[in-house]
Amino acid sequence: MDVVNDRGAHTKGRAAKLVAGSDFVEIKATIPARQVDAALARFHLETEHQEERFIYFFDTPDLALLQQGIVARARRRVGGKHDSTIKFRPVDPDDVPPRWQRFDGFKIESDASDRSVVRSASLTMPVRRGLIKAVASGDEPIGSLFTEEQINFLLSLTNKRFDPSTVVTLGPIRAYRWKFDHPALPWPLTGELWRLPDEQRILEVSVKTPAIQAAVGYFGFMGWLAELGAERDEAQQAKTRWALEYFAGQLDTPATAGDA
Repeated sequence: MDVVNDRGAHTKGRAAKLVAGSDFVEIKATIPARQVDAALARFHLETEHQEERFIYFFDTPDLALLQQGIVARARRRVGGKHDSTIKFRPVDPDDVPPRWQRFDGFKIESDASDRSVVRSASLTMPVRRGLIKAVASGDEPIGSLFTEEQINFLLSLTNKRFDPSTVVTLGPIRAYRWKFDHPALPWPLTGELWRLPDEQRILEVSVKTPAIQAAVGYFGFMGWLAELGAERDEAQQAKTRWALEYFAGQLDTPATAGDA
């Protein structure tokens, strides 16, 4: 994480500069695959009876959008609300037009890991039930998932247009998400497990702190993980890239599993 160097010598002022403009900072760590089962058990996270989510991404076969910092995503919650999101990163919050603040689905956030702090802006809009599955099956166009406001939102940030006619559907990822507390930490924790069709899994554990507490949150969270014996994935794989690279690699091969 760029907030500190290896000796922890960067100042809180440095941290404040990196997250300026964000209301909160999400500090993330991915757990190595060999420790996923143990981590789920330690944190008492069970998938049985847990709300299932299916996450779909939309990008070109060579992942051109991801390379430009653009993420187009749709989420289907079984028995719950569905939505779509356009996200762009990195951003300078001062460059984000204030008009987007009137939308409930707008947010600016900072994601922090060992290697970097990245600020992003996103706009999430509701999607009617059934539409995501219709798009995934080819019965509806991808463009029906995204509103004119979301297209203009991206244009206002990067002067790039999201053209649904140039992308393909990548997914779905089966996902589970938990909110839980631990007496050793003052901030709520989030666990998110993503599972690919071939049963590969990635587990991300994170805390969300006020931006002003970024440095304290980082040291506290990482120290807590170390005390529990939970290792961090040395590659610190970002979930989105991990999933997109998998599905892009499957485009020329027969599907191994269908949607549930």
